[in-house]
Amino acid sequence: MIPEEHPCFSDRAHFRYGRIHLPVAPKCNIRCKYCDRRYDCANESRPGVTSAVLSPEAALDCVEQALYRDDRIRVAGVAGPGEPLANPATLETLRMVRSRFPSLLLCLSTNGLTLTDHLPELLDCGVSTITVTVNTLSTACAGHIYRAVAGSTDVYAMSAFLTAQQEGVAKAAEAGLTVKINTVVIPGINEAEIESIAHWAATAGASIMNLMPLIPQADFHDMAPPSQNLLNTLRARAGTYLPQFTHCKQCRADAVGVPGEEGCSGCF
Repeated sequence: MIPEEHPCFSDRAHFRYGRIHLPVAPKCNIRCKYCDRRYDCANESRPGVTSAVLSPEAALDCVEQALYRDDRIRVAGVAGPGEPLANPATLETLRMVRSRFPSLLLCLSTNGLTLTDHLPELLDCGVSTITVTVNTLSTACAGHIYRAVAGSTDVYAMSAFLTAQQEGVAKAAEAGLTVKINTVVIPGINEAEIESIAHWAATAGASIMNLMPLIPQADFHDMAPPSQNLLNTLRARAGTYLPQFTHCKQCRADAVGVPGEEGCSGCF
């Protein structure tokens, strides 16, 4: 079931309620060819960007300040700037937030590599919603999207990663978590797979899907992002299987506020 007050899952909530992303997770276990975390710009909104990496204690203070400034905040989550589940500070932060602010929804974004292993801890922390980025179901295609998985570049590592993602999504949904699938649309690389990903995700128990246009950077700096027409077409096809979230702002790892508000900078 889609949480009615989660602005990254519900179209209506996107314009009414706020979220805060806590940047406590700098390490990553996957090297995506479209990811660039080398610098920060206060006017830039994209995943992986943060002005600072926070300790769990500092993150808790930020939650308190955010709630004081805006009582519409409903969700606290960890979305980077690296892979949340590759950083012990993530779970520590979530436990602390749950203890002090039990009414907040807790959320996590992950690549899914170690989701199954961490699922009991996530449930114990009170996490109710997760976003898993799934860009392909094909090992061959994965080689075009990822540079390395857990330090390895061979095909077996890529295959194990995809298997882990798929298993993690199914187990998380079975455990009662609301699962959103994020898919970066990379023209010429994975656009033909979007419908298959949506079909698989629906079968696995995911509740909603978010197709995000490629941001040309890193290894893909010279690639063109998908056109709006292509995104509309792919969303229509994927929507046969899963509801589509269409308001994503591809937020920073330190985003805070109501994402649907005009002029929301989304950072501390």
